Amino acid sequence: MRVVLAEDLALLRDGLIRLLTAYDFDVVEAVDNAPSLLRALITHRPDVAVIDVRLPPTFTDEGLRAAIQARTEIPGLPVLVLSQHVEQLYARELLSDRAGGVGYLLKDRVSHVGQFVDSVRRVAAGGTAMDPEVVSRLLARHSADEPLGRLTPREREVLSLMAEGRSNAAIASRLFVTEKAVGKHINSIFGKLDLPPSEDDNRRVLAALAYLNG
Repeated sequence: MRVVLAEDLALLRDGLIRLLTAYDFDVVEAVDNAPSLLRALITHRPDVAVIDVRLPPTFTDEGLRAAIQARTEIPGLPVLVLSQHVEQLYARELLSDRAGGVGYLLKDRVSHVGQFVDSVRRVAAGGTAMDPEVVSRLLARHSADEPLGRLTPREREVLSLMAEGRSNAAIASRLFVTEKAVGKHINSIFGKLDLPPSEDDNRRVLAALAYLNG
């Protein structure tokens, strides 16, 4: 699986290269600035991009903007964001594009190698990998008169776990309920968010992302 990596801290960048390589990923290019990232993404068209939000030259949102621009030229390009903070505006901009896999993980919470590698693979396969804190921040901005505000506290818990990419079985285990109960909650979520029945697996993703832009 081919990966383009963008991280300006040399030690972290080198560590990620070694980690990904050890798990049979092919890091086709690792860059430390946004212009180089955009060029690398368009040139290599990788299976997944792992990027830091804040890159030179401005150290603001350069990395994420380069990834979003690349996705306009390569629709569906899978992108996994690593960030120190929950950049709500930038996260919503990326997640509102429903084409292809997306992920947003906080660096200081990525402590389990297996979970990180699984997240990279999940995003490359077109799924989602969302840090619970990111999901919590994004959902918290909605008022009761918005679609997400219609959800019960338990439905919001289920939605948050869905956005992390968890299966019904994993959600049931986490919440100590049956899979049947989880299924009922998910069907209720789909209804409240006006998501009609579909054969597209991304409906689970859309349930978490459809109204993030308000």
